[in-house]
Amino acid sequence: MRLGGILNIKKDVSRIYKRARTGKLSGRDIGRIALYVVGGIILFTMLLFAWYAKDLPTPTRLAKIRAKESTKIMDRNGNLLYETGEQKRTIIKKEEIPNSIKNATVAVEDANFYHHQGVDFKGIARAAYADIFNRKLAQGGSTITQQYVKNAILSPKKSISRKIKEIILSIELEQLYSKDDILAMYLNEIPYGGNLYGIEAASQTYLGKSAKDLTLSEAATLAAIPQAPTRYSPYGTHTDDLFTRKNSILDKMAKAGFINEADAGKAKNETPSKTEPKFAKRTDSIIAPHFVMYIKELLVDQYGEQMVNGGGLKVTTTLDLEKQKLAQEAIDETVPKLDRYNATNAALVSIDPKTGEILAMVGGKDYFDTEHDGNVNVAVANRQPGSSFKPIVYATAFKQARFNPAFVLFDLPTDFGGYQPNNYNGGFNGPVTMRSALANSLNVPAVKTLALAGLPDTLKTAKDLGITTLNQPERYGLSLVLGGGEVKLLDLTGAFSAFADNGSFHKPTPILKIEDDRGKALFEYKSEKNRFQALDPQVAYEITSILSDNNARSMIFGPRSSLYFENLNVAAKTGTTQNFRDAWTLGYTPSVTAGVWVGNNNNDAMRGGADGSVLAGPIFHRYIEKVAQQKEEFKRPIEIKEATVDKFSNKLPSQYSPEDQRVTDIFTSYQVPTKVDDIHVIFKVNKSNNKIATDTTPANLIEEKLFTNLHNEWGDQWKDYPNWEAPVRSWAQANGIVLPPTEQDDSYSSNPTIQISSPSNGSSISGTATVSTSVNSQYTARSIKFRLGDNQIAETTDHSIQLNTLNYSDGNYTLKVIFEDINGVTADNQINITIKNGEVLNIQNLNVSGITNSSAKVSFSTNIPANSTIKYGTSQGNLTSQKTVGTNATVHSVVLNALTSGKTYYFEIVVTNNLRTNSSKGTFKIL
Repeated sequence: MRLGGILNIKKDVSRIYKRARTGKLSGRDIGRIALYVVGGIILFTMLLFAWYAKDLPTPTRLAKIRAKESTKIMDRNGNLLYETGEQKRTIIKKEEIPNSIKNATVAVEDANFYHHQGVDFKGIARAAYADIFNRKLAQGGSTITQQYVKNAILSPKKSISRKIKEIILSIELEQLYSKDDILAMYLNEIPYGGNLYGIEAASQTYLGKSAKDLTLSEAATLAAIPQAPTRYSPYGTHTDDLFTRKNSILDKMAKAGFINEADAGKAKNETPSKTEPKFAKRTDSIIAPHFVMYIKELLVDQYGEQMVNGGGLKVTTTLDLEKQKLAQEAIDETVPKLDRYNATNAALVSIDPKTGEILAMVGGKDYFDTEHDGNVNVAVANRQPGSSFKPIVYATAFKQARFNPAFVLFDLPTDFGGYQPNNYNGGFNGPVTMRSALANSLNVPAVKTLALAGLPDTLKTAKDLGITTLNQPERYGLSLVLGGGEVKLLDLTGAFSAFADNGSFHKPTPILKIEDDRGKALFEYKSEKNRFQALDPQVAYEITSILSDNNARSMIFGPRSSLYFENLNVAAKTGTTQNFRDAWTLGYTPSVTAGVWVGNNNNDAMRGGADGSVLAGPIFHRYIEKVAQQKEEFKRPIEIKEATVDKFSNKLPSQYSPEDQRVTDIFTSYQVPTKVDDIHVIFKVNKSNNKIATDTTPANLIEEKLFTNLHNEWGDQWKDYPNWEAPVRSWAQANGIVLPPTEQDDSYSSNPTIQISSPSNGSSISGTATVSTSVNSQYTARSIKFRLGDNQIAETTDHSIQLNTLNYSDGNYTLKVIFEDINGVTADNQINITIKNGEVLNIQNLNVSGITNSSAKVSFSTNIPANSTIKYGTSQGNLTSQKTVGTNATVHSVVLNALTSGKTYYFEIVVTNNLRTNSSKGTFKIL
């Protein structure tokens, strides 16, 4: 443009500006403004492109691909584990590339490939819009031509300037080459995972055949890889995603008219597929392959495929190659012995609990075992943990002051609203402490602990301890404690590491340092910045104390299980899932944590008896015994106290707490008991019916008895949980534990009474007198006792007796009656009486004289006149003869004749008057 033209434009713009200020713009003026704006944009764009184009190579140099430096992945001591970026590529001619792979690639990567000139401006606009409003530069919009340029010559760094250069080169490339040439160049260039570049290398490696022989199914599978080669790698852990993408590509091919829907449907079911992967066995050299691929995925997520495969990174990992070898050896030596359990695979993760650094990761027995999906990294796969999740639940409970290792849980058949768990061995153990329940992995107590601790709080504890997978609380019920939610072995091992480090959690980290190709540190791990106090150190120690207590777990596991270490302090927990699909053992010393999983990658059930201690335990034992060089003590917080409590109340023993029901254990500072046992209590009861005594209970029926006021684990809320309460009551009754009565005694509305109706109080009696009583009682009489003075004179159920007063001296007496009903309740009453029968009739001066060979004289006197008789005979028990001696006399004598010589005679004298009778006995012998 000449200078005069520029000046004319300037004058024209000035005139338009003046008209705009006066509001007199014409349609022609507006048109000229639009023309100038468009022209300015075009000029700016031309200048911008020219500026960037001056530094770009010519399109003809694109075949000279720039050198790419490999990324090196090292262990913590500098040992090389794997090197990426040494490109494995076989260039093939465009005629050798089948249409199936061309069409699949176009369908998924650039549907408008045959219709644009190297750049899809509509796609760029869509991507730009997303970039602007999402404030990121990650949106797509690149054509196949652009992708080729980006991979072949430009750096992978995302920037606006790189995008402009990419567009310029793409447009130029389209002017020089045909679409088929560009597509062939692209398919020979792009990465397919690891060090594989180009379709031929990918086909030969993954499928064992040349690209020209690919089936439609195989072509769609390979076309799915370039978008994210690490994620979609056939040797990676996301093959399900790979086949989902393959099927999506087949649908896109059908939609684009490359194939029909019938061909697409058929190809979806042909190998490789989800049901039949059938990839060639991996043969490249790699140490700790599962760990390396795990590292590579992390690097790709952070830096992108191109940087990882060709950016010359140096990655120092946390892996300790020696420990990795020991972990692999433990698995290799043990898994072959597990054939009888139908177990084909095992994984092990080991972490330094003080830093969170991953020391070993064996994601499976054999990474290259394609028959059993060996490339799947079970260490980061979601699996049900079985009982190995229980320590997290108990730790949540121990945060509350009410729960501690000595707290008793009832291991009894319990219905949790339709859910009725059983123990592994099918039996139940009655009351067990939380220490015993966790150590022996009892299921019913664990479910109760989760209910008591609360599901939300337990999920929070799990999250604090690094469990990343339990994100659907609505899915989980009480079965969570038995492994109802899936976790990763890596996460759970990290959680156990927090127990080992006094509740301090370090997120498991696999990388110590990342440096670029110039040695500049891009990342450096600082363990102190990765530290979070997930648990009170006291709670962590309680868990450690339980999991390291070999005596406590011996009830179920025995004293010499795989968890027992003779010369090491090791805390450990096993886990087994339903139907024996997963077997776990996790544990730690103060310096190293290890988690082991055994099972089958395809989730096939193992055989009965394939529990964690039998399958995973030996691997864990072998590894820990090798890496733990010396016995270390777990650090006990100074706040932890030891105390003795009553077993059932979990409180300080009282005078009534039985000695054999006292438990000694450790307590956190906020768990230390201060209250006294109130479960073993004294109740006043009616001893006849064992009901609680009331004001109307007769005093002689009241006794104090010791009871055990035992209820379920909910404390004051026990009434709200009848399904928990009923088994506890049944167990107590069956085991001789006397539960306190719940009913009030209502057996007596009033106490019984007894009155003496005759004789009357203060009266005088003589001879034979009738003693009558009047009784008021709810119950019939067991007995009525009659007492005269200190002597009981009768016991009967009749209400009256005849009292012969002649048997007693005259004088004043207390007459007492005592009533006892059939329940043993008594009542009594008494009166004062006087007996007046006159002087007592006595026999005095008894004498036998005048004895001859046939007769004898018996004489005696009485103190008052009386009648007398004598009975006599030669047999003491049979006095056959009788004579009257005296009548109303005081001196009495009689001669007995016709007696037999030499015989001994026995006699009895009886004297009587109107009121009294007396008698006396004697013997004599005839000459």
